[in-house]
Amino acid sequence: MAGGDGERRRRHSSGAMVPLALLIGEEARMEKMERPRIRYGCAAQSKKGEDYFLIRTDCCRVSGDPSSSFSVFAVLDGHNGNAAAIYTRDNLLNHVMGAIPHGLGREEWLQALPRALVAGFVKTDKEFQRKGQTSGTTVTFVIIDGWTITVASVGDSRCILDAQGGVISALTVDHRLEENVEERERVTASGGEVGRLSIVGGAEIGPLRCWPGGLCLSRSIGDMDVGEFIVPVPYVKQIKLLKAGGRLIIASDGIWDALTSDTAANSCRGLPAELAARQVVKEALRTRGLKDDTTCIVVDITQTDQSSEPPPSTPKKVNRLKSFIFRKKPKDSVNKLAKKLSAVGVVEELFEEGSAMLAERLGNDSSVEKASSVFTCAICQAILAPSEGVSVHAGSIFSTSLKPWEGPFLCADCRNKKDAMEGKRPSGVKVL
Repeated sequence: MAGGDGERRRRHSSGAMVPLALLIGEEARMEKMERPRIRYGCAAQSKKGEDYFLIRTDCCRVSGDPSSSFSVFAVLDGHNGNAAAIYTRDNLLNHVMGAIPHGLGREEWLQALPRALVAGFVKTDKEFQRKGQTSGTTVTFVIIDGWTITVASVGDSRCILDAQGGVISALTVDHRLEENVEERERVTASGGEVGRLSIVGGAEIGPLRCWPGGLCLSRSIGDMDVGEFIVPVPYVKQIKLLKAGGRLIIASDGIWDALTSDTAANSCRGLPAELAARQVVKEALRTRGLKDDTTCIVVDITQTDQSSEPPPSTPKKVNRLKSFIFRKKPKDSVNKLAKKLSAVGVVEELFEEGSAMLAERLGNDSSVEKASSVFTCAICQAILAPSEGVSVHAGSIFSTSLKPWEGPFLCADCRNKKDAMEGKRPSGVKVL
């Protein structure tokens, strides 16, 4: 049958001809069935009033299309006031979405997301610093689209994954100067000084801090009085869960200073998400007391045709796998680790990058650059004339591009911020 009817019909697996509209409807239902069920809970106890969180389950990649929905969960731990945490909670998601070219399909959108998160974090920091307020904030920002989880983080709030089978793994990296040798080296190379607080008599106390300012974190949003070598460039990890699902625990350091990842996961296993979040906070307070703001979000990701049971208790013999799951690794081992993860039935790793250098973080995805027909700044999305943009690779020894005159491009203002973060000019931000 050649012609109109042939175009409107397709052969069903049983051999019968069915209308194309019916087939499309079946495919849409299959897609809906394959999407996971998201259940979440949140609990908090306030000491200083500087912890904030964001929960959005109604976001859409395509406006008005519920089939393109995704969810966002974030924990923000402010310091030196709450202004940076509030501003970031209210603006970061829009800045991230604004950095993704329009018209992308779902797979292209997911591939563009890590780069857009970097741009969104830097833009949020840049715009907040213009307000002249000196507060700062950690951010752990989680986007769940289907079975794909993308996590971006600065500071020491964390996200862990308790996968089905009980393999517990970190989806974030702490940016504490005390524990992170690479970040100490980066800060000192960029012009900061790292040391402990000195007291009368020359004794040194407390954790390692960056001077000026005395911040013990190497990455945050805000903190304009500390120096721009304290960068807002996030560590980003993207994974795809197998259909068995898993549980995310996203929390501020009020939790992690009291509990290990294993203890937090074990303390709430077997409980639904809402009760689990309360239990994690309760366990942290029981262990350490209320010494800091304490915030926890628990997210269960399960098959829609199953009950919303949280991850079951785990045989101890399975836990030996966690020694290699998501441990810090060189880039050339990513593919090898991804094969191991698939082999043990945990997750598929799609992306991981923690570099603070924008030439690496913004310049590695030429397909996204080609998808955008408008000449814009890769960070702030300002429209640029062809003569205005400066390549993110220009003058950078970290460039992976053999053609530094090619994009992505930055406006002059964002180029100045990039240079300041990399120590190529003095941090010139003045407190108003």
